[in-house]
Formats: sequence, structure tokens, C-alpha cells
Amino acid sequence: MSECTHDCGSCQQACAERNRPQSFLEKPNELSDIKKVVGIVSGKGGVGKSLVTSMMAVTMQRKGYQAAILDADITGPSIPKAFGIKQKAMGDNTGILPVKTNTGIEIMSVNLLLPNDTDPVVWRGPVIANTVKQFWTDVIWNDVDYMFVDMPPGTGDVPLTVFQSIPVDAIIVVTSPQELVSMIVGKAVKMARMMNIPILGIVENMSYFTCPDCGNKHRIFGDSHLKETAEQYGIENIAEIPMDPKLAAGCDKGLIELFGGNALDELAEKIEKL
Repeated sequence: MSECTHDCGSCQQACAERNRPQSFLEKPNELSDIKKVVGIVSGKGGVGKSLVTSMMAVTMQRKGYQAAILDADITGPSIPKAFGIKQKAMGDNTGILPVKTNTGIEIMSVNLLLPNDTDPVVWRGPVIANTVKQFWTDVIWNDVDYMFVDMPPGTGDVPLTVFQSIPVDAIIVVTSPQELVSMIVGKAVKMARMMNIPILGIVENMSYFTCPDCGNKHRIFGDSHLKETAEQYGIENIAEIPMDPKLAAGCDKGLIELFGGNALDELAEKIEKL
């Protein structure tokens, strides 16, 4: 049998180095300082994932932490719009600088690099995945306590790239009240567990509407299946975000940092304990 040359490309030895699991984690920019990373995921689009990402970042910023958002939804970037960001990201030979919101949240999104916000991103999967990697490796994130990654929906190329390339500490799953969505949630939960990433909780968006006249809660989309879904997958923490015209208007006007309510406070406490 040939001797080990320490070059696995030509060596035939079944040594420990060869059998060691390969890591695909990418190193952040050498000037970056990022403590914890939380992914915001959903099994399908249109359930409010970007809304939850924005609200979680604002909540942690209000608690006195430095929050940041990496917008990994390359083909549907909505984070800059929610924060009312107009300027473009700049950089030099050391890296790209994220844009800061009015309250100091650092943000990087493909819309901060495009000439026009409405320019479509007509790229194939590998290019999109590499762009997400570059948001981690080439952007200079300054002393970030909690980074929130707004993931694209589903379980395809980009979510897999994020889970494999970025050291995600935990995820939050976003859903809506329809029973069909509980099945889609299962796909996202199982993917996270396949990647050995803890699940902090489930957030149900558009959960109910509170009548401004009588104060009663109305389940516009039918009865919630949030508790049953959480119990099915052994997830303890749940949160409900009501349908609120003021919140929707705030997002449209770029004023998400002014939202009120405490729907995500318990999840914020869980994030602090990471």
C-alpha cells in the first residue's frame, strides 16, 4: 500500500483527514465582527418573511444591540423599501460597506447595488448563490450583535447555500393561518434539522384582525393551526402578528422602524439567550 503523501487528491489512504466531514463555511470579511446569525425562513413566498426579518432587527436594535440584515432574497428584495433606504452601497478595495438605516441597522441587499430598484435580477441559481456568499465574505459588517438573514422561500439552492456557507446559529419559521401552509412549514423545519440548525420558533403572520369598533379578534383566513403545527414539530415558541393597516402602511412608506406592539418580544428574549 502506498504511503500517505498528505495530498488527498493523489493519496489512496483512508486516513482520518480524508474521512473528516468537509466544511463549506465561508469566512467573513477580515474587518467584519458578527456575533450571532439568525435565519428567517419560510416554505413558500408571500407569508411575510421580510416583514418578520425587519421587525426582529428593529426589536433587537431597540433593546440596545447592533442589528444587521443580510437580504438573501436576491430576486425579490424588499428590505430596503421597508426601511425607506434610497442611497446605494459603496465600497473600496477592503470591501463593501452596508447601508445604515435611520436607527443604525446595517443592511445589504442587491437593490443597494442595482442602478434602479425596479431592475429585475435575471440570474441563474449559481450566480444568485454566489452573490449571497459575497454578501457574507465581501461586506464589512461592523460589530454586529445579531444578524438576520432574510432567506428566499423554499428549500432550493439559495437556502442551502446560506445554511452551508454562513454559520447560522438558529432560524425562525414564518407562516400564515391557512392549513395548507402547515405542510409547507414542515418542509422548512425538516430542512433546518437536516442541517442541524436549531429552530427558535414559528411566527404566524396575518393571524387575525382586531376590529377597531368592538375590539374583537376576527380570523380572516380561518382558524389558526399555529399551535398544532408547533406541537407537531416540538417547537415551543410561537408568535402571532395581526393584520394591521398601520403596519402595512409603514412598510410601504419606509417607516418600519416606527412599528408598535410587542408580538415578537418573547422571540427576542430567546434570541438574547443564544
